[in-house]
Amino acid sequence: AGEANVPFFSISGSEFVEMFVGVGASRVRDLFQKAKHNAPCIIFIDEIDAVGRQRGFGMGGGHDEREQTLNQILTEMDGFEKDTNVIVVAATNRPDVLDAALMRPGRFDRRVIIDMPNLIEREAILEVHARNKPMDKDVNLKKVAQKTPGFSGADLENLLNEAAILAAKNNREKVKAEDLDNSIEKVGLGPERKSRRLNEEEKKITAYHEVGHALVGKMLPGCDPVEKVSIIPRGMALGVTWFLPEEDKHLKSVSKFKDELCSLIGGHSAEKLIFGEVTTGASSDLKRATDIARRMVMEYGMSEDLGPVIFGDQSAASFLGAEFGSKANYSEAVASKIDDAVSKIIHEAQSRTNKILNDNKPLLEKISQVLLKKEVLSKEEFDTFFEDKKGAPKKKVASGKK
Repeated sequence: AGEANVPFFSISGSEFVEMFVGVGASRVRDLFQKAKHNAPCIIFIDEIDAVGRQRGFGMGGGHDEREQTLNQILTEMDGFEKDTNVIVVAATNRPDVLDAALMRPGRFDRRVIIDMPNLIEREAILEVHARNKPMDKDVNLKKVAQKTPGFSGADLENLLNEAAILAAKNNREKVKAEDLDNSIEKVGLGPERKSRRLNEEEKKITAYHEVGHALVGKMLPGCDPVEKVSIIPRGMALGVTWFLPEEDKHLKSVSKFKDELCSLIGGHSAEKLIFGEVTTGASSDLKRATDIARRMVMEYGMSEDLGPVIFGDQSAASFLGAEFGSKANYSEAVASKIDDAVSKIIHEAQSRTNKILNDNKPLLEKISQVLLKKEVLSKEEFDTFFEDKKGAPKKKVASGKK
């Protein structure tokens, strides 16, 4: 609006809906009437899903005030009136729940998808937020951008703010590279909870568990490089193994999924191998592994038994009310086959993981003992265990393909 040099009106979608019937539609009329008097101008509606949800899913089946408001918006945007020189822009993070009439030509007929920033964009965002913060000479924002795949603009801003706070806590006038590294871990993995004391047995189990993840991941080509292994509690986790991709990736193959499953199961298998039983510490890993396997079968058509078929209506609206009348688009017999396919993928990954850990049990023991003493292993420290006498890294085992 500033570049176009025209008036700009902004409102939130939730501001249209009130406890009194008719208030929403009245506010829509008032807004567009004001805009027409100031034409040409721009109207911006934030969180349009608050008022623009698909009609016909109101609970109870009665008249919905939201529908009346939506109908008024539809009429104002593309009714019988002539061109009014009013451009309407809206934002939402739930485009899947919007009414189809809103998206028709003449209304919101142009969609602009704001995705997570890529490497170049992350570096540019970091430079913007670093302007008002004194940075040390050792700070390389490009390296910070490489370490933050999947971070949003708000995450990156928070990262720099956390780094500045850490520098201030340590009585430093400038933000150093180590402050940024600690900030990345705090934002991405959760804050360290050094006050949470583990007894020696729990510490030992956690060490073998985390090294199990890291060791299996190191041995498989489909896994991202290990950045850090720690047995210092973070957030709700007792330990953390941090895998960091070398570049932004947008596609995943079957072999990469299978390798990642092995890495996720690595902690569970390491506990079983060393202690003869498993603990509750592997629950979140197993939940993620099961979710990935189920998505492979149902959403990505990666099951060898069921073939390239998608199960479940992935395009169906998932908001309250829509799911009450929905049914699975497959039979109970197929549902049983889906469960079998998911179980097969998990068991295959478990077999591969067990073999890797059994073949490298002395290395598992060695790394775990060092981790118990140091509590944290950096990427460089971890990689030294995989170098032969000449200093060359050991070869990874072949990826599981069938």
